[in-house]
Amino acid sequence: MANLIGKLPPLNGLRAFEVSARHLNFRLAAEELGVTQGAVAQHVRGLEAELGIALFERLPKSLALTGEGRAYIADIRRAFELIANATTKLRPQPVKLTVSTTPTFASKWLIPRLPDFRAKHPDLDLHILATDRISSFQSDGVDLAIRYGHPPFGTALAAELLFNQEIIPVCNPSLIAIGAEPHGGKALSQYTLLHDTHNFWPEYIDRFLGFSDPALFRSISFSQTSHAIEAAIAGQGIAMATLAFVSADIRAGRLRQVFDGILRAQSGFYCVRPRYRKSDAVDKLQDWMTSQP
Repeated sequence: MANLIGKLPPLNGLRAFEVSARHLNFRLAAEELGVTQGAVAQHVRGLEAELGIALFERLPKSLALTGEGRAYIADIRRAFELIANATTKLRPQPVKLTVSTTPTFASKWLIPRLPDFRAKHPDLDLHILATDRISSFQSDGVDLAIRYGHPPFGTALAAELLFNQEIIPVCNPSLIAIGAEPHGGKALSQYTLLHDTHNFWPEYIDRFLGFSDPALFRSISFSQTSHAIEAAIAGQGIAMATLAFVSADIRAGRLRQVFDGILRAQSGFYCVRPRYRKSDAVDKLQDWMTSQP
């Protein structure tokens, strides 16, 4: 084996030959390898001199493999593939985790925070399964789920509170300026109320505003809370939104809280996982989530 390895031609020449054979152009090969066109041509000439055969025909604006070059490149590519596969097997592979969330939680809470997660845990790859359907830990391969409600979620499931739900009315600052908040049902009726499937407006109006029947107000309903939030950002009305989902938009000036009252729902958002399935990777993910502001 030692004698056989000693007969190998220069690896730089082999690499230059393989890339040049794919592009049939020394300039393009040089761009891929990050070297000069002259360096690529020199490596190939050196390999041809070592082998004692011509691998390419030099055409005015391109290259063409000779018969010997076509036969040689097939084996050289297989050899490089073997080296690449062997190297990949040696390197630790990222652990892949599937997180089940609602679409709104994914878009308004999780995705904006992913850069921080990637920086702290580069060894973990996330697959985000965003659906309103309750995913199965078994059939859907879910490792950690974010569930809205209150425990227990099942005897075989462990739950940890991520955050309590605090609901506030928000709108684009250009729609209602500070100090120009509507007082009384008639004033509020000049604005469109943006609803989602949770429909917190009736409870909020009754508890904090004391206005008339909320059914008398103009409204637009959305199947996703995130869509109601985006409509509010676009200045189309006032939305009831979870504070955790709009805090970044408020800080950025895209939204403002219209009225001071905060509606604290009985349900919250929880990290849920199989009680008896132990995983250091899931522990890291859950610890990161619960540490987020």
